[in-house]
Amino acid sequence: MRRRILLLSVGMTTLVVLAFAVPLVILLRTTTAGEAKDKALYRAETVAYYVGDRNHTADDITAYIDGLRDGPGSISVRMPDGTTLGDPPPGGVPTPKSLPDDYNDDDGEGKGPPKLGDADYRDLNGGMAVDVAVDRHAGPASVCLYLTADELYEGLVPRLLVLIGASLLVLLLSIVGAELVSRRLARPLEETASTAERLAAGDIEARAPTTGPAEVAKVGAALNGLADRIDEVIAVEREAVADLSHRLRTPLTALRLQVEALGDRESAEELNTQVTNLERTLTAVISAARRPQREGRVPHCDAVEVTRARAAFWEPLFEDQGRELTLDLPTNAAMVRSSSEDLAAALDALVENVVAHTPDGTPAHITLTRDASHIHITVADEGPGIPLGAGERGRSDRGSTGLGLDIARRYAEATGGHLTIRRNQVELTLAAG
Repeated sequence: MRRRILLLSVGMTTLVVLAFAVPLVILLRTTTAGEAKDKALYRAETVAYYVGDRNHTADDITAYIDGLRDGPGSISVRMPDGTTLGDPPPGGVPTPKSLPDDYNDDDGEGKGPPKLGDADYRDLNGGMAVDVAVDRHAGPASVCLYLTADELYEGLVPRLLVLIGASLLVLLLSIVGAELVSRRLARPLEETASTAERLAAGDIEARAPTTGPAEVAKVGAALNGLADRIDEVIAVEREAVADLSHRLRTPLTALRLQVEALGDRESAEELNTQVTNLERTLTAVISAARRPQREGRVPHCDAVEVTRARAAFWEPLFEDQGRELTLDLPTNAAMVRSSSEDLAAALDALVENVVAHTPDGTPAHITLTRDASHIHITVADEGPGIPLGAGERGRSDRGSTGLGLDIARRYAEATGGHLTIRRNQVELTLAAG
């Protein structure tokens, strides 16, 4: 957005500069040419007064013209007899026009300044010629001063450079001003957009700035209010889930105690199995209610640390059953997009399947590996193997509800990964955090 504002500002400034610069260039060109014409006329009239002096011969005039060669323009004189003195312009010097016979010397003896005609301007080869007629005693003569195009517009380039420099300075100032304005406008908007992206990704702690222009600050405040409301809704949902867990587990515990107190052991075992299945179903419901998508956040945890902690939790039971539990974990942390509680529940479900469905003494092995974008946790055993279709919810041929693998599968998918079931191992693939 900053780039768009900057480009728009520079573009508009460029149009404004061009709108003023083009007429200024034309004006400077016209002014320079006008100044050159005035100087040429003054110079031509000076020569004409010299030529009109009846005491100056053709040789005097030629010497006078040669002495003026250092000045701008080339000077030539067409005498009354048709001869041309000096350097004539392209096309020659025109025949002088006769002057009106209304001029008389004040004393009647030919004294006083010579009479000059009106200047005549001609465009020649991109340049300009100034013709001035002057009256001599033998008839009218014509003085011509010819300026080439370079001489006519001499001094225009420095003026254009000043104009270009001023235009570039205006553009530079507009860029600096546009940069300042774009930062003031775009930075709060960019931060607000970044906050919205973080909120969409699950970071409820993200908040937008409420600085900058009033409209932008209003958007940031509204987004912050929405984030606060989302946080309140999540807190209420978590409290409801915790309350549900407490309310259901308490009667389940009481029911289990009553079942264990039954005198009929066969019926007690059967009822105890149903109570266990009900408890596992409740655990699955609570786990689904607390999965990261419902939390509205993207938690992170160290899979290595959680795996090691769960192995330590199960180790006493493995020792009692004569099993060996080995770990193959990296030394560095392996962060995944999951809460430690959810990962622990998924690992417990997989380890519990090993305990529940393999004979005592069957060893198990937990391996954790990683690649560029995923963490792989494999729980393997040397038991009879997992039957086909065991990963489907509620399906099992070994007297269980089949919820263990389904809980692990749903957890893996909720974190952006998947569950892979093989004959003697189950692999959790989780998105790296």
